Amino acid sequence: MASTAPGPQKRRIDYNIDGKIYDEFMRACSKKGFAPQVLIEKFMDKYNKTGQI
Repeated sequence: MASTAPGPQKRRIDYNIDGKIYDEFMRACSKKGFAPQVLIEKFMDKYNKTGQI
C-alpha cells in the first residue's frame, strides 16, 4: 500500500471582533460574492509571505 503525504492541517482561530465591523465585512463579502473564510486565508498567506497585512 502506498503512503501519501498528509494534507494541510486546518486550525480554528478564536478572536473577538466588534459586531459592527463583522457585519460590515460580511455584507461586503456577500455583495462581491466572496466567501469570508477564503479572504481570511488569503490575508494570512500574504502575511506569512511578506510579514505585512
